[in-house]
Amino acid sequence: MRSGIARGQGLATAIMVVPATVLYAVMLVVPVGLAFYLSLTDWDGFSANPAVVGLDNYGRLLGDPELRRAALVTLLVAGAGTAGLNLLGLGFALLVNGRSRANTFFRMVLFYPHVLSALVVGFLWSAILGTTGAVNSFITQRGGEVLPFLSDPAWATVTMIAVLVWAGFGVNVVLYLAGLQAVPHSLIEAAQIDGATRWQTFRNVTLPALGPSVTVNVVLSLVTLLKTYDLVVSLTAGGPAGQTQTVAYLILWNSFHDARLGFGSAQSVVLMVVTAALAFVVTRLRRRGETAAHQ
Repeated sequence: MRSGIARGQGLATAIMVVPATVLYAVMLVVPVGLAFYLSLTDWDGFSANPAVVGLDNYGRLLGDPELRRAALVTLLVAGAGTAGLNLLGLGFALLVNGRSRANTFFRMVLFYPHVLSALVVGFLWSAILGTTGAVNSFITQRGGEVLPFLSDPAWATVTMIAVLVWAGFGVNVVLYLAGLQAVPHSLIEAAQIDGATRWQTFRNVTLPALGPSVTVNVVLSLVTLLKTYDLVVSLTAGGPAGQTQTVAYLILWNSFHDARLGFGSAQSVVLMVVTAALAFVVTRLRRRGETAAHQ
């Protein structure tokens, strides 16, 4: 009798698990496997029988100056952007961490840019910061010189990072708010009774309790920024002179514009491995820090 019940429970569990397993395989395992296979070929996206070239595509990656430049830009965007997203996210979360109607309104306002499509955000800021955009038109009408927000490589990179942070930090605000609301109020009250200042309470009580939220926010920001593409298309189109091309932008350019799907697949596999490795390292470091803080 019991074995029959156990078999029935096992069958019910399998029936519930199978749809999720199939979806996971179709949406993740199969595409990753296909990308790895294509990275071993010279497929151009059109030929029916691509030739297998082994690791040649990976060898070309090592000597590709465009990829090296795009990798540096991507790392800069990911590093500076992650710092900006988390500093602004935590700062604004502390400011609107209350139950008043005003705080509810400001939360909505802060999150709103994330609702917009990245392509729309890019076109919007291009119209504002372009050479003939709203800001430069305002400056030149008053006798000033045009500011090269999108026409100078250094300015364009800084502008792109700033727009990415503006468009995305609302998510970090929401996640940090969830973490702040999970901090035991009794600990904060105890620190205040002991005479701790607001800064001391934040540093010694609130911030350690936010450890899991910090880990989630940092990893999420890092992974998102490492695959930045759509905002680059609409804001700078990789310019000027390819100086703001990210790795994801270069992958799609090589794959579809240059019809080198095999080479682009090799780039995507490397990006996937690097992203997973960085996310793993950041998570491990954060967990070590949290463990050391509790000891």
